[in-house]
Amino acid sequence: MKFVGSFYEIQRTILFAQRAITRISNPLGDNYTVQDARENLKLLRGVDEEVVSAIEAAASTDLLNYLITEQRLDVHHEGEQGIGSIRRAVLKSPIATTELKRAVITRGDDTPEMILVPDDVRRNAQAALKTGKPVVLYGPTGTGKTTFARRLALEHCFGYSVHTATQSWTAKDIIGRISPNLADSRRDRVRYRTELGDMTEGVQRAREFDIEYATILDEITRADISQILGPLYTAIENRNQTFIGTDDGETIELDRRLSIICIMNMSDRTVNELDNAITRRFAMIKLDEYADEDREALFEMWIETDLGDIPLIDHDDLFKLFEADYKRINHGSDQATRGPIMRFGPMHYRDVTAFLQESLQDKDLYIDDPDEAVGQAFRTFIVPRLLNSAAFPQIEQIEEHYHALNDQFDEFDLEPAADLARRELEAERRGRTRAQVDRDEHRSNRQCVHIRVKNI
Repeated sequence: MKFVGSFYEIQRTILFAQRAITRISNPLGDNYTVQDARENLKLLRGVDEEVVSAIEAAASTDLLNYLITEQRLDVHHEGEQGIGSIRRAVLKSPIATTELKRAVITRGDDTPEMILVPDDVRRNAQAALKTGKPVVLYGPTGTGKTTFARRLALEHCFGYSVHTATQSWTAKDIIGRISPNLADSRRDRVRYRTELGDMTEGVQRAREFDIEYATILDEITRADISQILGPLYTAIENRNQTFIGTDDGETIELDRRLSIICIMNMSDRTVNELDNAITRRFAMIKLDEYADEDREALFEMWIETDLGDIPLIDHDDLFKLFEADYKRINHGSDQATRGPIMRFGPMHYRDVTAFLQESLQDKDLYIDDPDEAVGQAFRTFIVPRLLNSAAFPQIEQIEEHYHALNDQFDEFDLEPAADLARRELEAERRGRTRAQVDRDEHRSNRQCVHIRVKNI
């Protein structure tokens, strides 16, 4: 281990010596060219500070494109994600193009280029962001709200960050907090430091790089919405209101370069129960029902992309299963006596095709039993998500639905999915029976007390 450490120390010393020689032999100042970079590529690959210096002294955008687009030196030194010193230099460069700044701030981003959402939803959301209003995307699970939010952010801004709410979230998670800095404190004096929140960090990034930036707050219905978003209410109407001050003396206010996109999994009834303050100040965009042709295109695309080279399952039959399952959950069927089960988005079925892609190519999984693989995929990804938000009558419907679906589609073994629904229904019935017994006992005890009191 000593030898290895010494080797790298020697190598780094050599690179710094080369760097010093280069500066003596190449006093170009602010005219670092592509030719200079080619001659010093080994040095640039070895020392990240040299890349920063080259960017700051760039003679033209050609050099920046060579360093970042062609040689990908930001990835070489800083990995696929994050904003280190090299990407920070690009974002601050006065000659960097919009495309180059967007490229470095979104390194490693896997948001699809094309997202099939209803056209009116896309246009309404884009128009709302242009007005400067925070946007709330709401609707059932599986409708692609988070993916659409990311795509929306990329189309409207240079970059974005995503933060997922928890039950413990407070306004401090959005705005920031002041806390003791124990590392810099002494016994006789405690120092404090400012920790920015998710939204104020977004403001600071938009200011630092002078770019349009988006903060995405996901799953905010997990938290107390009025509490976490309360400080934003007045700031939306008065953008001069200061949220917090940094340790460097900078004050953070709501900035027009920052877009705020919130995501809620909720029903229309839940939306109606929201605090009126949020519906008056935020643009409420519902993402729910897809046009039939868009939903069908999604199902066909996923089946072809994930299972195109796997002949173990008939693609047409799987498509018909997806369609039947989706329609009966959302709209009921001619055989159903109680109508739809719940609102349920089509995006859940992407997990089914991904599961099948992996399990049907592994001899230790389901390569010898593709029919059961389909049932296990539904048991793993579809049924639990339905049961998670189902009341007792809906659990009964889910159990009936998958037994009926299993009878209809002989090509697949959906018994694993039906079995999970049946087990949940039995557990729910046992719980309801126990609760009924407890209520009867409580009622009986109250009657006995009443009789005793009356006799006294």
